[in-house]
Amino acid sequence: QVQLVESGGGLVQAGGSLRLSCAASGSIFRINAMGWYRQAPGKQREFAAAITKSGNTAYADSVKGRFTISRDNAKNTVYLQMNSLKPEDIAVYYCNADVSNYPYRYWGQGTQVTVSS
Repeated sequence: QVQLVESGGGLVQAGGSLRLSCAASGSIFRINAMGWYRQAPGKQREFAAAITKSGNTAYADSVKGRFTISRDNAKNTVYLQMNSLKPEDIAVYYCNADVSNYPYRYWGQGTQVTVSS
């Protein structure tokens, strides 16, 4: 089992910044990659960013150039630095951890990000 706990969400004005954190515990040796998805009200959950164990990153086009994903292996924590936030970034942000065998993906409980215009 892998447990994921997110923190760092909140309310920020448009153009502002927030940093999300996701701390992993449990069978962390099973984790291959971690990332962030988000779900806006009335919409499906969508990919935002990911980082592999070796540090390779990927971003959705909608956040590229504004968001940065990073990881601190010593703390088993992944971060999402979000800059130049827009109202369309409003969503619940979920951390995920991908493993090689069942259940293949674990999710955190989610953290709300709200951007005021």
